[in-house]
Amino acid sequence: MLSRRNFIAMGGMAGLVACGQKLPDEPTRAALAQPAPNFPPLPDFYQAITDEKFPIPAIEEGSLSPEYWRQKVTNPWPDRTHGSIVIDPDAALLYFVETPDSATRYGVSVGAAGFDWNGTARLQFWRSWPRWNVPDTMVARRPELAPYSVANGGMDAGPENPLGARALYLFQNGKDTLYRVHGDASSRELGKPVSSGCIRMLNQDVIHLNDRAVHGADVTVLPSIKPSKLTQLY
Repeated sequence: MLSRRNFIAMGGMAGLVACGQKLPDEPTRAALAQPAPNFPPLPDFYQAITDEKFPIPAIEEGSLSPEYWRQKVTNPWPDRTHGSIVIDPDAALLYFVETPDSATRYGVSVGAAGFDWNGTARLQFWRSWPRWNVPDTMVARRPELAPYSVANGGMDAGPENPLGARALYLFQNGKDTLYRVHGDASSRELGKPVSSGCIRMLNQDVIHLNDRAVHGADVTVLPSIKPSKLTQLY
């Protein structure tokens, strides 16, 4: 079950704010001083996608550690049914249960809402190239977003939309948790805490997950064990 304290603390539309807003993440001086890692060539499935509603560029070579590549792994939760999703926010990994023996694992980036929320919800529905409806609470802080408010119909789908190519919507007891798994992640941010958002995936990966998603499946977000460290990042 969802943590009641965490669910209430999200404060209605607050979760939607966190899932929608995408702010630039400034690299630290120490990060800039680090030598570029020597990663192996990316798998072909991270090439450009040209048959979508909007073109999706290829993932930049050398920008993604192999530990965050989409891959088949041994299923850590063999008792869960096919289609179940388990998200480990501290490891920045999402697992899609295939069989009792195997799962598909994806790298993700986790924003503030992704560390605040934990529990099990239901995958209620998903959307291809969803609209982003900016709630009034965000417009009050960032008036430049007023054209994309709920009252004005939101932001059209497309490359500038922070929800990306797909969004999966999680409900509990028939109510929207305001928690999303969605696309538009940068390959360089995977595995790192980011300034905002729920769970972001590469567009190539969220499309792959969306195509396999099972309506009504359990989606479990494991509790984070390092919230005190992350509070300094937001």
